[in-house]
Amino acid sequence: MTQRRNFAWMDLLWLAFLAGLAALTPGLDVILHKQLILIAIGAFQIFEHRFLAWLPERGRCYSVILKILLGSLLVYHTGGIQSSYYLIYFLPVVTAAMYFDIWATLAWTALTSAAYWSFVIWVLSEYELTGEGAEELALRTLFFFLAAIVVNRFVTENREQAKLYRDLAETLAETNRRLEQAQEEARRSERLAALGQLSAGLAHELRNPLAVIKGSAETLTRKLASTDPLTTELAGYISSEVNRMNALVTRFLDFARPHHLEQHREQILPLIEQSLKAAHDRWPDAKVEVERQFAENLPEVTLDGELIERVFANLALNAYEAMGSTGGKLRVTVAPSSDGKGGVEITFQDTGPGIPAELREQIFNPFFTTKEAGVGLGLSIVSKIVDDHRGWIRVTSEPGQGACFHLYLPEGRSAETSSEVVTDGI
Repeated sequence: MTQRRNFAWMDLLWLAFLAGLAALTPGLDVILHKQLILIAIGAFQIFEHRFLAWLPERGRCYSVILKILLGSLLVYHTGGIQSSYYLIYFLPVVTAAMYFDIWATLAWTALTSAAYWSFVIWVLSEYELTGEGAEELALRTLFFFLAAIVVNRFVTENREQAKLYRDLAETLAETNRRLEQAQEEARRSERLAALGQLSAGLAHELRNPLAVIKGSAETLTRKLASTDPLTTELAGYISSEVNRMNALVTRFLDFARPHHLEQHREQILPLIEQSLKAAHDRWPDAKVEVERQFAENLPEVTLDGELIERVFANLALNAYEAMGSTGGKLRVTVAPSSDGKGGVEITFQDTGPGIPAELREQIFNPFFTTKEAGVGLGLSIVSKIVDDHRGWIRVTSEPGQGACFHLYLPEGRSAETSSEVVTDGI
């Protein structure tokens, strides 16, 4: 929807200027024609922006042509080549200088000059063109070109300055966007660090009572196996649930415990292919079409191959599970980094239900999950592994249009620590 243009002060100035031209009458016999032409010029000048909006591609050319024709009519009705109104030709000249580059401006100025010189042909049969008259016409024509060059230079510099400001505004907007992303990643890293410490402490505190409970349950099972079957069955339940809790505690410790990365220079594509195969083996009946968009000549990346493969596998498993039995398309894109810093950018984009806006900030938090059987460590582990490799991971999503995980891994920078992890599908 375009904004309606208000009646501006410039329009009032145009009306005042044209009213002054109409008041200066060269002859009573031409006053009507002159005023009608001036009204047409004023009306077109005021509503020219609507004309350009109506014809956005060729409107500028038509605008200059129409002004040349109206100017020629005014000169014709006010004395032809001897008319004092020849200055009206500055209107199409200036218009062309504002709309076009220097060469097109000179061409339009030449056409305007030709329209003015055409009146000479009409009077050559009755009058003789003297040297002084030719010099006067040449002088007027040169002033047309002078005005065109001056106005075009001013307009060109103004456009370049405006473009510079636009580029600066876009750069600032992009900088602000990246700053917000960096702040978001910093907050996420802080949350991960704090929750990791909490998880480690909590896991250590839980293991001792769990060991006591499990030992007590096994003792009851041995002593009451033949005398009380119900108690034996309940003790078995206790033992199995303690084992499950121990496995969960182990995952917490795996998330919280730092380990040294075993980094090597590796290619990304074999790791992605292995993760896609693992996801397909996990969901063999899923109707998922995998579309690969791999760039050529990808650089090798310094990374821990086992951990990064788990990152890719987790993202692929999440995409398969999100699309479920209904199926869909998983597009995996790998390309060199676009920021010039080196490295590789990877995207996993599915056509599942997407992620609601209110959950995008939380999906990388530990223990947050939307699944009934999920623990909520998968994406938090993915984020931690990527952070340890000095990369980043982000998600974009529109409800009903799938989710897209963007991942960046630097080319040559190595990290000092990482986490020994167990992949947990979210």
